[in-house]
Amino acid sequence: MSEVLTAPLVVEFPFTRSLGPVLSAFLTGLRERTVLGVRAGDGRVVVPPTEYDPVTAEELRELVEVGSSGTVTTWAWNPSPRRGQPLATPFAWVLVRLDGADTALLHALDAPGPDAVRTGMRVRVRWAAERTGAITDIACFEPDDGPAGDARPTGHSGEFADPVTTLTAPARLDYTYAPGRAQSRYLHALAGHRTVGERCPSCHKVYVPPRGACPTCGVATGTQVEVGPRGTVTTFCIVNIKAKNLDIEVPYVYAHIALDGADLALHARIGGIPYDQVRMGLRVEPVWTEDGRFPDHYRPTGEPDADYDSYKELI
Repeated sequence: MSEVLTAPLVVEFPFTRSLGPVLSAFLTGLRERTVLGVRAGDGRVVVPPTEYDPVTAEELRELVEVGSSGTVTTWAWNPSPRRGQPLATPFAWVLVRLDGADTALLHALDAPGPDAVRTGMRVRVRWAAERTGAITDIACFEPDDGPAGDARPTGHSGEFADPVTTLTAPARLDYTYAPGRAQSRYLHALAGHRTVGERCPSCHKVYVPPRGACPTCGVATGTQVEVGPRGTVTTFCIVNIKAKNLDIEVPYVYAHIALDGADLALHARIGGIPYDQVRMGLRVEPVWTEDGRFPDHYRPTGEPDADYDSYKELI
């Protein structure tokens, strides 16, 4: 058998939330080159501001303006910046207590090297050239040779023209997936237009895709069994929302399909039939595209629908 397969995968989606009055004022303030904090019940100024008191959980609304310079309270050097981080060159992650604040803000410090960073050093905000009302409006911090400024925060109404009311942040996870020996065998077989599962030596069920062990008995499943290629739709859903980077027109159908000879249903797209004609019990077969390593979709075979009792245990 060929070596175990690996593949780079990315899970990404935009996370959107509405902003209350506190965070709306904070992000709008950054757009206007103003840093706001909130006064907690014990008198401390919290930056970034929180909507609720970190000690008492009471709602907080008293906004104050703090300085754009501050003091590094602790730091860590980042020699290899990753995608989406504030700077493309090595930098320091720093916690900065801005003048007038009692808590520290996490951000990046642009410094030539770790020897140029120390706890207690003075830094100032470097504002982004284009600001939209996000934490990235602070491009980073940079060393500040000036003296400490006025440490007294001043009250602020939190009112700005055209306030930011929602925040959309991309959530992304890059990772390398290794399917393991059992699934590698399964994927290699698919490339040859074959579907193989593995049989449990204890309960004798055939699992597709195989996982290398029986999920019921917990024993290794080393015996390969070719199944299908035809199968039966056990249940399905109609997809009405178009996925990013997926060139399939909506609506379309994804279904659980019990391949002939398998004791576990796999999921795949149904094509070659109007979406509103897909049904439980529909008999289907795989369709490969040219040079495809796995079935592009399943289509009806033209056979009579399978009897419910023949697949009810696989729903």
